[in-house]
Amino acid sequence: MTDLLYEGYFALFLIITLGIILGNVKFRGFSLDLSAVVFVALIMGHYGIMVPVAFQTIGLVFFIFTIGIQTGPGFFDAFRKTGRQFLSVCLLLISTAAALSFATTRLFNLDPHLGVGIFNGALTSTSGLAAAIDMSGSTVPSIGYGVVYPAGAVMAILTIHLLPLILRVDMKREEKQYLEKAHAEHPRVSAQNFIVRNKNIDGKSIREIGVGTMTRAIISRIKHGDKVYAPGENTRLYLGDIVKFVGTDQALEKVELMIGPRTERKIPRASGHKINWVLVTCKEVINKSLSELNLTAYYGATITRIRRSGIDISPKAGSTLRFGDKVLLAADEENMPKVMQLLGNNEKRLSETNFLPISLGIIIGVLLGAINFPVFGFFEFALGTTGGVLTAALLLSKMGKTGPIIWSMSGGANNLLRQLGLLMFLATVGTHAGAHIADALLEYGWTLLYTGVMITVLPMVITTLIGHYVLHINFATLLGVVAGSMTSTPGLAAADSKTETDAASLGYATVYPLALVLMIIFSKLLSVI
Repeated sequence: MTDLLYEGYFALFLIITLGIILGNVKFRGFSLDLSAVVFVALIMGHYGIMVPVAFQTIGLVFFIFTIGIQTGPGFFDAFRKTGRQFLSVCLLLISTAAALSFATTRLFNLDPHLGVGIFNGALTSTSGLAAAIDMSGSTVPSIGYGVVYPAGAVMAILTIHLLPLILRVDMKREEKQYLEKAHAEHPRVSAQNFIVRNKNIDGKSIREIGVGTMTRAIISRIKHGDKVYAPGENTRLYLGDIVKFVGTDQALEKVELMIGPRTERKIPRASGHKINWVLVTCKEVINKSLSELNLTAYYGATITRIRRSGIDISPKAGSTLRFGDKVLLAADEENMPKVMQLLGNNEKRLSETNFLPISLGIIIGVLLGAINFPVFGFFEFALGTTGGVLTAALLLSKMGKTGPIIWSMSGGANNLLRQLGLLMFLATVGTHAGAHIADALLEYGWTLLYTGVMITVLPMVITTLIGHYVLHINFATLLGVVAGSMTSTPGLAAADSKTETDAASLGYATVYPLALVLMIIFSKLLSVI
């Protein structure tokens, strides 16, 4: 029975099981979550129980690839929006922490690999730790990570809770300002009926009027006399018609000026007219715009709303469809099944996982990571396994589709594979680091903890002050940005508790992809300088 402890596969699952049990234990709202696995592994490794290194590599690529696939679109979108301010805060926090790590490593004469582990433990970054181990070929970084991580997680939570109090920020006022701005940036999509009163459009077709182009609103259906029907490009509008439009408040105001006044009169649904929510799961329509599909011309069908990641989007001619979108489709009874088949509407397919994009994407990433890039002629820099797989996943996720291959995963499949990869990685590196952690504590003592706390708290305070007083970022959002910059899930939980809005979560999600990339880059730099 004792011999089983030294069998790699048994040790792996034993460590994962014990780590998950320990991670579920909460003390005053704080828990180690999945990171508890590394501490169980450290203890096991100290007593000579090891997990084979092969599990580390497999876990590493699964973990990094799934992160890149999930966050790819958000990573690139952040650069095109006001998130550039958030990304500046993220860059400032991580670069400040890296500078402190470099300085303290030299000041206390620490092993550079140990120093990069402290850097990642202080910012609770598993991906950065993976990059450091991949770059150095040593498990020493995991020793610094294992010692510093608990203090880093606790101090991140305490700092986020204390910052609003110390800076005397009125969180209710910040919430109100956030909601006002969010409403302006993401206008509510609604439906309203209008009576045609404009004599200039009497008898003209929808194409001639150009109502969609002019107003950015979508016509859902029309009542002419006693007849109700879905519109087509050649459908004509007449005085007295009642027309149902779907769009933002601003778009509907333009409709009122162009068509006529609003009305409370209802448009009954025609016997042959159907309205359904449809899932986009067909490969052939992904990345195609509504103008390319031209559903109105071919099927007399209209998409009046696109729901993506829980947000309703008012469709435009140039709007492109993504895998997993849910669209509100209006069509007649005969054409509705045809359009639903065209779009897919296959919930089973949405939940299925095709492993080909995963394995092929990882191969591309590994090959990319093996390429050496010259840096200003001073040295060559390779992304390595971690950076290559992450970069490939980000780019492929942004592309969305290549031929028949869809570069995406369902949320459930992504979470499962990511957790499995992370658990395998933590269990392996923990056991190999466990044999050396006692020696490190004896040699460096409390220096590791003091250094880790400083690297956690100082960058958080500095970036919060700059973000609040210089960049004037909404404070509820700023707390999420700070937590995301540290890739700290416990920090996000603390930030979320300070507001009833999704401000902290959105700030976290905006910078998290960049934080992962920066942690990998700085971890590699700290490993070689």
